[in-house]
Amino acid sequence: MRGPFTVALKIRQKLGKFRIEKRLSEGGFATVYQAFDTIEGQRVALKIPHAHQVDEDLMKDFRHEARLAAKLNHPNILGIKDASVINDYLVISMPLGERTLADRLQKRISLKTALGLAEQFLEALAYAHQEKIIHCDVKPENMVLFADKSLRLADFGIAKMALKTVRGSGTGTVGYMAPEQAMGKPSPRSDVFSAGLIMYRMLSGEWPDWPYDWPPAGIKKLRAKVHPDFIAFLKKAIEPQPRRRFRDCEQMRNAFLRLKPRVLNYAERKRSKSA
Repeated sequence: MRGPFTVALKIRQKLGKFRIEKRLSEGGFATVYQAFDTIEGQRVALKIPHAHQVDEDLMKDFRHEARLAAKLNHPNILGIKDASVINDYLVISMPLGERTLADRLQKRISLKTALGLAEQFLEALAYAHQEKIIHCDVKPENMVLFADKSLRLADFGIAKMALKTVRGSGTGTVGYMAPEQAMGKPSPRSDVFSAGLIMYRMLSGEWPDWPYDWPPAGIKKLRAKVHPDFIAFLKKAIEPQPRRRFRDCEQMRNAFLRLKPRVLNYAERKRSKSA
């Protein structure tokens, strides 16, 4: 593999069958590009780990994680189209969406839309947990939105490698990571915590931060728009103590689906009274 420094790919540069069109994002582990597949005639997203991250240990981990992730077949999970070494780069190609949930959160989001998106990423995580796979890096940047309004959770398999290498290099931020995961002890309850933080942010406009004391910032806005039972649901999801959370995202998804109609009816009644 290449030397210790990241070499940015140039626009219109060819990488095997791919022609680089633009850089979409860059993190501590990899850079993501939009590229055109000149064989299949379609645009894709290319995730290319930084050169100094790619060594024999990572390649061994990648093969293991890629095989696990390949088991996941769900409409809300973004699968890997292909992964190969091209010109000394590890190139991971995926379907190209319109934007990420992180991009969408830059603008106001309605209650109905937020709940619809939350349901989709909970369905993805519930399915993964049923398959005994933990994501380990649930965040808006890893949720890709498509033109048909579907959401697909990305980076299954890649996420665990990214966390390991980024933590090992002393870079990166805690972000949406559960406290026990930051200490190297992830479990399905860690994905529950991350999903709860994202929902709280979508509905309140605020991002709870360590030490996650209750009530967090934005609670007044949240109480004004959602049913009290849903606030209790969020409180359980982002409990600092893992044992007090939902045991996994399947249990969390089931609780969410029971509450969703109540939340929407509650909001509609409040709108009717204020009209």
